[in-house]
Amino acid sequence: MSAAARAAELEHWSALIEGLLDPVWLVDGVSLRIEAANTAAGNLLGVDAWAMRGRAAADLSATAEDIVFWSEVAAGLTDAILSDTVVRRFDGAIVPVTRRVSRIGSDPMLVVTLRDLRVQRATEEELESRVAELRATLESSDDGILVTNLAGAISNFNRRFATLWGLPEELLAQRDDKAVQDWMRRSVVTEGSEGDDYTRRLTAIQNAALLQTTDVLTLHSGKVLERVTLPQCSRGQPIGRVFSFRDISEKLAATQRIEELSHTDTLTGLPNRRLLADRVEFALAMSQRNGLPFALMVLNLDRFKNVNDTLGVGMGDRVLLEVAERIKSCLRNVDTVARLGGDEFVLLVHQADAAGAETTARRVLEAMARPFTVDGQNFTLTCSIGVALCPGDGDGMDELMRRADAAMHRVKQAGRASFRFHEANADVAQRSHMQIDHAMRQALVSGLFRLHYQPQIDLKTGAVVGAEALIRWRDPVLGEVSPNEFIPVAEASGFIIAIGDWVLAQAVKQGATWRANGLQMPVSINVSALQFRQPDFVERVACELKAANLPPQLLELELTESILIHDAQDALHRLQALAELGVLLSIDDFGTGYSSLGYLKRFPIDRLKIDRSFVSHLPGDPGDVAIVNAIIQLGHAMNLRVIAEGVETEPQRQFLLDAGCDEFQGFLYAPALDSQSFESRVGVAPAVKNPVRLIKK
Repeated sequence: MSAAARAAELEHWSALIEGLLDPVWLVDGVSLRIEAANTAAGNLLGVDAWAMRGRAAADLSATAEDIVFWSEVAAGLTDAILSDTVVRRFDGAIVPVTRRVSRIGSDPMLVVTLRDLRVQRATEEELESRVAELRATLESSDDGILVTNLAGAISNFNRRFATLWGLPEELLAQRDDKAVQDWMRRSVVTEGSEGDDYTRRLTAIQNAALLQTTDVLTLHSGKVLERVTLPQCSRGQPIGRVFSFRDISEKLAATQRIEELSHTDTLTGLPNRRLLADRVEFALAMSQRNGLPFALMVLNLDRFKNVNDTLGVGMGDRVLLEVAERIKSCLRNVDTVARLGGDEFVLLVHQADAAGAETTARRVLEAMARPFTVDGQNFTLTCSIGVALCPGDGDGMDELMRRADAAMHRVKQAGRASFRFHEANADVAQRSHMQIDHAMRQALVSGLFRLHYQPQIDLKTGAVVGAEALIRWRDPVLGEVSPNEFIPVAEASGFIIAIGDWVLAQAVKQGATWRANGLQMPVSINVSALQFRQPDFVERVACELKAANLPPQLLELELTESILIHDAQDALHRLQALAELGVLLSIDDFGTGYSSLGYLKRFPIDRLKIDRSFVSHLPGDPGDVAIVNAIIQLGHAMNLRVIAEGVETEPQRQFLLDAGCDEFQGFLYAPALDSQSFESRVGVAPAVKNPVRLIKK
């Protein structure tokens, strides 16, 4: 072919390839140099297309494969190739391409067609990155993930899924969907006789492409899995399902344990108050429906504190466990024993009338009476039981519990180690106590208490030598309330301390007022056991005396024998401190307690007061005559003055005078009077301004 013809043909091909979108070179089949290139080729290689002419095709090759190829072309061994390779740009950068080389007809002209793969490779790399991220996400999940298509074929899963289901490695390597699904089906515990429950539920999911479900599967391995099923969609259309499996075994166990703890006692495992309430509610429903009675029994151990104090709390817990077992052994399977805390237990005995309840109570008492042995130490532990019957004693748990508890406390008061049924009249007394307790607390705040003063008379001279302060209370609702009625309630509730402090302060102030008016009148007050045992009692007395500027010898404290013998050594220390303070001390109601003369002679006492029970039948009762004479002689032998209370008749006064008694008080002279009446009454008595009292100090 002539040069002109060759040039014309080349121009023809150049024009033709210029219209192509892909980069194209024309390579001379003999010289293997580029004869022509289109603009796209120049853009790909970063150079003007005309500048590529005359360049060796191998110069733009970037791989060994291309070098070998062009060598084979030169040797006439090949003239075509199609493969993915890379070419080198003129700036040295490498570009991935799909390269096709082919010969044009019989003419020694090779056409090199390139397809730029940079966008495709970037897309592929991004896709691979996203797939890797997805895989990492799947593997980092604590849940087992299984992805299937709509037909149920497995398209993806993570290692957590395989671990949860215990899939063997060889099974995973096979990538056999049916084998994996069979393994899963066999691993699930089936339910009932309806066949494979797992298969039925899975079929239901597969039949509804957009179904979202959450269910629980129990495996033979003991694991409990929560399965969440979600549709997998693409462009709004379902393409598969995503199953998420979570091991909730520990969560269920913890929940079950929490549920158990919320219904049972942590130490004994017995039902607690909450579970007991449920069972009592059921018993109440049965009682209302079928008329079946039942008993609710409150059991409290006697002096259990001694066990903890002596053996320790740990040993005490072991004793409580033994107690629980003994009580359970006395009940039927249908009955319930609950522990409410500490050493308090409650027994629910179904279909039990009074006779049945008594039989159960006696059986429990016998079981508890057997000796306990802890670490080789033997001891006896008894219990007190209160019984309430339904429906007779109430139709609700709170009411039955309250009445059984009150009956139990009455057992404690009566000596313990027994049982007692609820008594209707006890509720009336209890309500009365509550009413009085509330009212007297309000009375102290509202200033409804007042003090009256009963004169104390010298039997020989007839002079008023003292005044006993006695508390009085008139309530707007209850009316006049006797001290014999509210003082025991105050002592039981501890409010006697507040009342005692008020009496002390008012009596001291009254004594100071009389003294300021020229009347040197000793005032005596009664001191309760609880008030006397307060650690700061002596300091309170001193403080009140100082605040009122009352000489201590004008205040007398009356204490009962029981106060002094309860803790004689402690009482002696307190009495000595009071004696050093200068106040007068007397024993009230002498002869009604269990006096110890050994202690009595050690106490710094100034007076003995003969109880009114010995005075009321004087002088006709020989026994009272003998007792009163003995008390007077004992008091004088110990250099104590003796005063008799409750003197109401002249024969009583005359007997006491003849017997050598020093003083008396009672209605014969005057009842307890308010301060103004007292002043008026005493004002007519001789020597009232200077009463004489011989006091042993």
